[in-house]
Amino acid sequence: MLLGHPVLFKSLCYVDGRWVHSASAKSVPVHNPADQKVLGHVPMLDAAQITEAVDAAARAFSKWRWLPVNQRTALLLRWHELILRHRNDLAAILSLEQGKPIAEARGEITYGASFIEWFAHEARRLNGRNIPTHIDGAHLGTVMEPVGVAALITPWNFPNAMITRKAAAALATGCTVVVKPAHETPFSALALAQLAEEAGFPAGVFNVVLGEPQLAMETLVSDKRVRSVSFTGSTRVGALVMQTAARAGIKKTALELGGNAPFIVTADADLEQAVRVAVAAKFQTSGQDCCAANRIFVARPLYEAFVERYTGAVRALKVGAAFEENVDVGPLMHQAAFDSTAQRVVDAKAKGARITVGGKAHERGGWFFEPTVVADAAPGMRIYDEENFAPISAVSPFDALDEVIERANDTEYGLAAYVCARDINTVFQLIRRLEFAMVSVNGAKFTGAPIPFGGVKSSGLGREGGAEGFEPFVETRYFCLGQLGLPVTESRAA
Repeated sequence: MLLGHPVLFKSLCYVDGRWVHSASAKSVPVHNPADQKVLGHVPMLDAAQITEAVDAAARAFSKWRWLPVNQRTALLLRWHELILRHRNDLAAILSLEQGKPIAEARGEITYGASFIEWFAHEARRLNGRNIPTHIDGAHLGTVMEPVGVAALITPWNFPNAMITRKAAAALATGCTVVVKPAHETPFSALALAQLAEEAGFPAGVFNVVLGEPQLAMETLVSDKRVRSVSFTGSTRVGALVMQTAARAGIKKTALELGGNAPFIVTADADLEQAVRVAVAAKFQTSGQDCCAANRIFVARPLYEAFVERYTGAVRALKVGAAFEENVDVGPLMHQAAFDSTAQRVVDAKAKGARITVGGKAHERGGWFFEPTVVADAAPGMRIYDEENFAPISAVSPFDALDEVIERANDTEYGLAAYVCARDINTVFQLIRRLEFAMVSVNGAKFTGAPIPFGGVKSSGLGREGGAEGFEPFVETRYFCLGQLGLPVTESRAA
């Protein structure tokens, strides 16, 4: 791999300011999804070594939390500057290990860096408040305090931005972190650690560990010194994280889990806009995105025209490896993802759906799958009922607004929803009645550092980004200050 800053490609974990091997010498290979070639190997730490990372974070917290906010901000902004300086190298690493096109990878690096800049500045406004007193002679107020060590467990589909979105908020408040990235895409996390070191982060403030997934999760989450757990991944694993956290005692837990996003095209929608937005909302990261449009509902008067034009737009998408020119869709992440994708299409076809484009393995072979449109999708089909982490999309007609709202809400998930419509009354009905935490109208792009990203129902707890992004990492402390030297005479219940 040719990098302008070769030291960014690391094959060791990062604990207490040191690059460490596995004590047992156990390692796993990391593959390029485009050709299945091995990019490198990374160590699998044992429970004792992962605990050493918590030890380091706990020691560092005692100093980091008291560092003046302007000094923490300066370090975060230095990290941000280094990430942008080395954006091309970071994007190359990300594309090789994750498979997404290089243009998308560059976009993710910029997007990920934006959270560091946002939280670095916003930390200066992490204020407590003065409370008008109801107790004679007392002064009341709150202060915001960092919770302590935070465990950040991140997925493989956004291996840079899912770390920075969590870590920036935690570090800005005064928490220290132990990051456990997905073992499929570890090199992006380790490159961030290298740049954190170059930025001047004290030892133990930012740690990156890898290990057998369940062992690593349980070791981190069950450690009583870990006071906050932020996890992004499947709903099934998120439930296990919650259970493990509960067994270890009460601690802050933020979960960003699965999705089954509806995409609603009303009868008055701009058809060309709806097609353009649907393609963008579905096929980023080869559809391997929890916010990807999963069930596309189109008003019956527009249905056949939409299917025809959407099919044409999807047929025009270019499939290829990360560094080829003008690639829109890359490979799936691994064989299991490929097999599941193929099975969903077979299931839909067997149950009466129309495959209008795609529907099979791409001629490139390997883990490439043709971008696919499944028309006339219906409940009972896996492609309709399940989250599809794949470049396959389900399209269905609807007749009435109440009907499509009921169908859209008929899922355990509640992360993102999309609407294409022009009538403002219809738009506001959908915004309020859809049981999803985030609704995007007439556009595919809606996330970013200033907004509270997260889900409801089985899509998660807590928010990332915006002022709400601090919540998993801070405690509100209240004080009642009587007149100095004089007692407050009222009872505690006054």
